[in-house]
Amino acid sequence: MSHKRKPLTEAEHLNLVVDGFNRVFLPTYRTKLKGGYDEPLYLPAKNASEYHQIQFSHDYVASALHEIAHWCVAGEKRRKQVDYGYWYAPDGRSERQQREFEQVEVKPQAIEWLLSVAAGLPFRLSVDNLNGCARASDEFRLAVAGQARSYAASGLPSRAQSLAEFYAHRFGTDEVFKPGYYCERLLR
Repeated sequence: MSHKRKPLTEAEHLNLVVDGFNRVFLPTYRTKLKGGYDEPLYLPAKNASEYHQIQFSHDYVASALHEIAHWCVAGEKRRKQVDYGYWYAPDGRSERQQREFEQVEVKPQAIEWLLSVAAGLPFRLSVDNLNGCARASDEFRLAVAGQARSYAASGLPSRAQSLAEFYAHRFGTDEVFKPGYYCERLLR
């Protein structure tokens, strides 16, 4: 007789995502993922006895995965700067500002997509501009899908790969990492 596992609540899923990140990266990168904030923010440690912090919005698992993806893209120099030293235009961006936003969001959102799948969660493209252009351009959609396909074929950046494998094992989505799975079944 096989037993079906009870579906996780949203809070349980979030706790496992946060705990997984902290288990994998707190000891090795001194980086801690924490929720409950009004706005997401990355804060580098002020000294060697502190942790770096990735803060995500409220208790939204999508916000946690999105901020993790940005951290996975950021190089060592960027991880020494508040919010990785990136510019950020608030909600209500012009069309030109939105296109600039989309250009820097391709890799993080592709990583977020694959981490979401590994964690057994749906992915939704984010334009983060509700008071401006609230719909992703076709170019952005295609660029994110293309980048996700590229990562699926050649592998994620090392930190993202480590976390995706941890999540796949934890959430029982190990089949996600079979060759061609993303390209053939997820990214059509």
